[in-house]
Formats: sequence, structure tokens, C-alpha cells
Amino acid sequence: MNPTQTAPVPSSRRDGTVSAPMTVISASPVVLAAPGRGEDLQVRVSAPATGRDLPIIVFSHGNGNSLDGYAPLVEFWAAHGFVVMQPTHLDSRMLGLRPEDPRTPRIWQFRVEDLQRILDHLDLLEAAVPGLAGRLDRSRIAAVGHSWGAQTVSLLLGARVLEPGGGLGADMTDARIQVGVLLSAGGGDLTPSAAQQYPFMNRSFAQMTTPALVVAGDKDISHLTARGPDWFTDPYFLSPAGKCLVTLFGGEHLLGGISGFRVTETSDENPARVAAVQQLTGAYLRSAFYPDDPAWPAAQAALRDSPQPLGKVVCK
Repeated sequence: MNPTQTAPVPSSRRDGTVSAPMTVISASPVVLAAPGRGEDLQVRVSAPATGRDLPIIVFSHGNGNSLDGYAPLVEFWAAHGFVVMQPTHLDSRMLGLRPEDPRTPRIWQFRVEDLQRILDHLDLLEAAVPGLAGRLDRSRIAAVGHSWGAQTVSLLLGARVLEPGGGLGADMTDARIQVGVLLSAGGGDLTPSAAQQYPFMNRSFAQMTTPALVVAGDKDISHLTARGPDWFTDPYFLSPAGKCLVTLFGGEHLLGGISGFRVTETSDENPARVAAVQQLTGAYLRSAFYPDDPAWPAAQAALRDSPQPLGKVVCK
């Protein structure tokens, strides 16, 4: 297909919804050489079959997952005009890295490097998918992550790891990323045992200046902190302006089942909640990339005006 003959990315209707889902094409694994990583980086690329000037989402999975996960989100985003790139991080169950592996203490850094490697090799990834050549919009890039993946993405948005003495770790902000979405991202106030075992999770959000949407469930509980579900709202409340927070009523860590269709570890299975995450994240990114697009204000209004709202939104 000639890229010059394809239709542009579908715009939102007046009510903020987009046109009917498009056919999705997907290629995996696309393999990127990764010297020093011990494993080449495997990536899934999913894209709409038509359209040009397509914005890009790099997605970081939660602990143990892989490029095959999160189909409810990835398929939705790709069917509505985004190209989604999913790496398999070293902590994936697919790779079976043992705790005594010398790379284990640096997995959190490899995760950040995985996303950066994708952005460094967009030409290669684009060429690997039949019909995708010449259709990416490299000026519109978002980073999205869930759980550990959200913590990974937060570093690319400007969050900083706190050193044992209280100083700030290296600045890993990536200027190629214009906007982020953090799904079930943990906050500060780790338990002493968690702080000792996962020191990289002790972060400051004060420097996280990149615009972002934070999504948290009000029933999400983590053993990493003595606090309750409000722990997952720290990336919003402790970061500078330019953020929005979606709180999903009844939502637990998988937000209704975003990590896959019929996933057994989902403890709060709720298709309506998953649909809300799909719609809200897609709408937020559309309006972030195209300020004249009414998707995000319309999605907020629909949530607010529902007779039985699934959640609430605040912005600053």
C-alpha cells in the first residue's frame, strides 16, 4: 500500500469518540541487537492497517509479563490510530532470569534502556512491519506503563531515584517523549524491607515535569507500603502541574483486567472498568497530541455525567 494513498489518523467526533476501529496489523518478535544486555531485545509492533502520520506509544509491561501481554489496551490503541511498541523486559517469565543472575540488580535500568533502544531504532522497527514504512509520526511519542512498567516510564518522564543519603540519582528524562500514562504506579513510603530489597523504587516525583495521566484503583493494595490505595496517587500529587488523575472505583492492581483477556490473576475482573481505561487513556493521548481534538474533555464529561460513574478525574 502506498503511504500517500492512506487516510489520515481518524479524528474524534464532536462527542469525543473516534470512528469505528480499524484493522490492526502486528509483527513479533522484531529483534533489536542489545550488546551488554545478555539477551537481544524482542519487540511487538502493532499498528492500524491504514492511516498516515501515526503517533507512537512505547509500552512497558508489569513484572513478569511480556510483549504478548496487555492485548485489551494494545489492540484498542492500535485500532484507534496509534502504533504501539512493546518490549519484553528481562524480568519476563518468558526469559526465566534467575535471582542470582548478575543482571538482576540492574533490571530496573535495563528496563529504561529497553524503551530508549526502541526510540533509537524506530527506522528498523518501522521497516519490520509490512505496509508501515513512512507512516510514523516521530514528533508524537507517548510512553505508557503498568505497575513496574509505570515506574519505569516515570523515570523517562523525569522522576528520579533517591540515593540512600537522600540525593537524587541520574536524570533519565527522555525529551523524545511528549506525554506519559502511568497505570497503577507505586509511590513513596516503602516498608523498610521493600526499601532494602528494591531501593530503585524509592523515587522523587518533584522533577517529573512531562505531562502525564495517572490511573489508580481505589481498592489497590500493595505489600510494598504500609499505606493504602492512596499510595498509587503519589505520582500525581507529588509531581508538578500538567498532570491528571483518574481514580477508578473498585479498581485493584489490574484495573479490571488490562493485562490480558481472561487473565487468571485478575482479582477485580470487570469489562466495563477495562473499557473505561481504554477510552480514557486513548482520549487523553489524542487530545495531548492534537490539542484541538475534543476526546479528553468529552471523556471526562461522559465519566462525570454517568448515572453510575466508574471513577473520577482531577487535573492540575
